[in-house]
Amino acid sequence: LIFIISLFLGTTITISSNHWVMAWTGLEINTLAILPLISKSHHPRAVEAATKYFLVQATASTLVLFSSMTNAWYTGQWDITQLTHSTSSLILTAAISMKLGLAPFHFWFPEVLQGSPLTTGLLLSTVMKFPPITLLFMTSQSLNPSLLTVLAILSVAMGGWMGLNQTQTRKIMAFSSIAHLGWMTIILVYYPKLTLLNFYLYTMMTAAVFLTLNSMKVLKLSTLMTAWAKAPSLSTILLLTLLSLAGLPPLTGFLPKWLIIQELTKQDMAPAAMIISLLSLLGLFFYLRLAYCATITLPPHTTNHMKQWHINKPISPSIAVLTTLSIMLLPISPMLAT
Repeated sequence: LIFIISLFLGTTITISSNHWVMAWTGLEINTLAILPLISKSHHPRAVEAATKYFLVQATASTLVLFSSMTNAWYTGQWDITQLTHSTSSLILTAAISMKLGLAPFHFWFPEVLQGSPLTTGLLLSTVMKFPPITLLFMTSQSLNPSLLTVLAILSVAMGGWMGLNQTQTRKIMAFSSIAHLGWMTIILVYYPKLTLLNFYLYTMMTAAVFLTLNSMKVLKLSTLMTAWAKAPSLSTILLLTLLSLAGLPPLTGFLPKWLIIQELTKQDMAPAAMIISLLSLLGLFFYLRLAYCATITLPPHTTNHMKQWHINKPISPSIAVLTTLSIMLLPISPMLAT
């Protein structure tokens, strides 16, 4: 409880601060609060994940402090929105990319997610990404658009390609997260509010998927294949949530992609929009693979496994609410578009 309260405290400090040192303090509290949650099981894999997470986040925090100090040195400003010096904005972009796990600084993220339990994995993919995204949001005026576009396209490409041959659900979710961050980054300079909208919807869909996997106790695809017998209704709903994460039209996940592509074409960036849309097809492939394992490969099939008992356990209200939102929010898009 103390660690979770500290997590939310650190996040709140960062998103409500105007001064760079306060933002940095919030990020540090966040990092220190999540470490015990990652290494809770004392499994060597979990300890390794916590160590990797600590080293990467410490490096990124140091770079955040370095970039803000450089900016203060040249301009005398400690205000977050006044990041005007070009070198410090470049260093900040690198630091926040490390914090978020944007390509080419993404290598730690799948490893850390694989070493942590599913609930901590959910925190790592959603809550822990909120403070760095708010910092990007506040400094979006002074960042370099072409650099962010390159990082974004790289992230969507890496997230898609590296997720293709994974069999562990947590790693697949990690690569999905990297690809979604690419979509958020590409639009950041042109329409920062869309970045936030995309982040909120992504958080909702990811939470729905993680909680579903957690309630079915699924850590790898072979377990997912046998989960149908255990919870058929939950598996069916998981299919729809996964397709929503992939961004297929009648579902919620299509909304941010649609608005982003529209905004990019307005900004004369049709080639970038085309590349990023084609690369997200790679992501669609592994979401379909997950969906296929969840619902379409019904027994009898060739994998030898223990049959699961059918449990008439009611679906928890949080999963029900999140899943409904992850599937049915597309009709509100005219309200958002205005």
